[in-house]
Amino acid sequence: MTEILKDVPVLFGRHMKHLVRIPEKLLGVTVMPVAYVVVFGILFGSAITVPGSDYREYLMAGIFTQMMLTNLGNTAQGVAGDLRNGAVDRFRSLPMSRSAVLLARTLSDLTLAVIACATMAVVGHLIGWRTHEGLLPALGAFGILLLLGWTMSWIGALVGLSVRSPEAVNSIAFIIVMPLTFLSNAFIPLDGLPGWLRAVCEWNPISAVVAACRELFGNTAAVGEGAFPVQHPVAVSLLLNLAILAVVVPLAVRAYRRATSR
Repeated sequence: MTEILKDVPVLFGRHMKHLVRIPEKLLGVTVMPVAYVVVFGILFGSAITVPGSDYREYLMAGIFTQMMLTNLGNTAQGVAGDLRNGAVDRFRSLPMSRSAVLLARTLSDLTLAVIACATMAVVGHLIGWRTHEGLLPALGAFGILLLLGWTMSWIGALVGLSVRSPEAVNSIAFIIVMPLTFLSNAFIPLDGLPGWLRAVCEWNPISAVVAACRELFGNTAAVGEGAFPVQHPVAVSLLLNLAILAVVVPLAVRAYRRATSR
């Protein structure tokens, strides 16, 4: 544990220095969120009606959540790149904790997620998004979002260690993220969907995160009967993310040890 506490800040600083030297990496967490908020909020907001809520307020939780999902691809690419460019071999030759390498990587990508959330919150405010439940519930919503972002980073670390090819990472991340995003309540109300499709969307774990954020932001639309995750989104979001982390973190650390023992 002492080794991890000593090594993580050093490795975290390494990732932050990369951002200073290559500021283009910040484009994905600044320009893209702004584009999502503007395109969906202004263009779609004029065409989509949400009963009991303004669409721009309804939309923001979905965009926040979508950006957290991109952590999967970001971390997977970083881990696969380190394996290919020899950085991991250099780490292996040093007296450092192997777990610290992945922990620092996921925390650095979580820092980018914080920047993305801040950027989207500012732009969302400019187009009319507001929170209505007070500061603490809003902070709780951002906490759930960042927990999701960290979970996706650990899944990305496992993917990057399993695939090892940065070129293949994008395809795998797309295959995972796209269904999770669009088979959910992120951008549209689920009331008008066919029964079987609505059930799929309601049991999608991303729908629980989005619904939890809407509830805590005070952006909740009128909700009728629905599946358990949508009716109890905050508890489901927390328990599900923690359960996934409990499974994925040991698997990722084991995969890293296996990759560095060859």
